[in-house]
Amino acid sequence: MSIHLVIPDCQVKRNTPLEHIKYAGLYAVEKKPDVIICLGDFADMESLSSYDVGKKAFEGRRYSEDIKIAKEAMQLFLKPIRTEQLRLIKNKEKRWNPRLVMLLGNHENRITRAIDNDSKLEGLISTDDLGYKEAGWEVIPFLKVVTIDEVCYSHFFVSGVMGRPVTTARALLTKHHMSCVAGHMQGRDIAYAQRANGDRLTGLISGSFYQHHELYLNAQTNQHWRGLWLLHEVFNGSFDELPVSIDYLKRKYEKGGKLRK
Repeated sequence: MSIHLVIPDCQVKRNTPLEHIKYAGLYAVEKKPDVIICLGDFADMESLSSYDVGKKAFEGRRYSEDIKIAKEAMQLFLKPIRTEQLRLIKNKEKRWNPRLVMLLGNHENRITRAIDNDSKLEGLISTDDLGYKEAGWEVIPFLKVVTIDEVCYSHFFVSGVMGRPVTTARALLTKHHMSCVAGHMQGRDIAYAQRANGDRLTGLISGSFYQHHELYLNAQTNQHWRGLWLLHEVFNGSFDELPVSIDYLKRKYEKGGKLRK
């Protein structure tokens, strides 16, 4: 049996709080999962958004800034983990080297779409610019499904030939007959099923691990749940899930409004 730490969409971009990213790294150090899975859209890539072109919110966006802030956030997450790994080696304790799996989301895929729409960008920009591989992650292409301990992970799972996202956890189980975990959609939705032999199946959709409010949502729809997940006793597609909210992480790792040392 293994432990999976699942980090939903972070959508890292300019002028948004990032301390929760470090809290996630500290939480990983404490729980020491066997696998850490980012569900995609770690980077927002707002400079390549086709939805905001011509709007006031689009002013000042730069590709280089998108790449820079994504790398800074990744360093915030990985620094506590690398520090703990070095400490274990120094003290000759049991090593901890979690498998790091990064799914590319539709926001990272904005880079690929930009190249497809303008061939002059070929060789000038790339998803490699985000530095995920250099940071030690296995990078899974957008919408490719990766299966770990018989749990299927994808940024989102598609329905029908048009490739639209499956929007409910119940539909994930109905369509795929396996435990499936996806991001992309805000909040959280979870459903359960069981095979005839007793194997437990879980469908989970959770796509928000960020503190900022999205401009395209309103005062009501911005109130979705935000957090990460710890999957315990993962084996043959079965697991016990623990939701860990950003509010909980802030209470745990902040003291007097400052990070604990």
